[in-house]
Amino acid sequence: QVQLVESGGGSVQAGGSLRVSCVGSGYPGNPSLMGWFRQAPGKEREGVATFYTGRATTYYADSVKGRFTISQGNAKNTVYLQMNNLEPEDTAMYYCAADFRWRPMTDIQPLEVHSYNYWGQGTQVTVSS
Repeated sequence: QVQLVESGGGSVQAGGSLRVSCVGSGYPGNPSLMGWFRQAPGKEREGVATFYTGRATTYYADSVKGRFTISQGNAKNTVYLQMNNLEPEDTAMYYCAADFRWRPMTDIQPLEVHSYNYWGQGTQVTVSS
């Protein structure tokens, strides 16, 4: 019954900004991990920006550090990804993901796909040069 719905994708020129949103519903409880992944054609799905809720800790892929920011709205079921200084290499389908299995912080792998069991359908982001 958990649903994650993304929105806000679109086309933008290199150097521009975009904010994608994820609205969740049907949560059985508070998620332990939540965040954003992306996948370009012919490439593996990769973690972009996530957070561990129990410690309020954020994690970013090296390729987006300093450019992307993950945050939550006042409604805790809403998560945003602010993307600045976009590059053509950022072009991908962006997915919202969540996991409800609480683990010690030392055991989590927050930017790996296998750490998440719930996924949205994705929103396309295209960056032109």
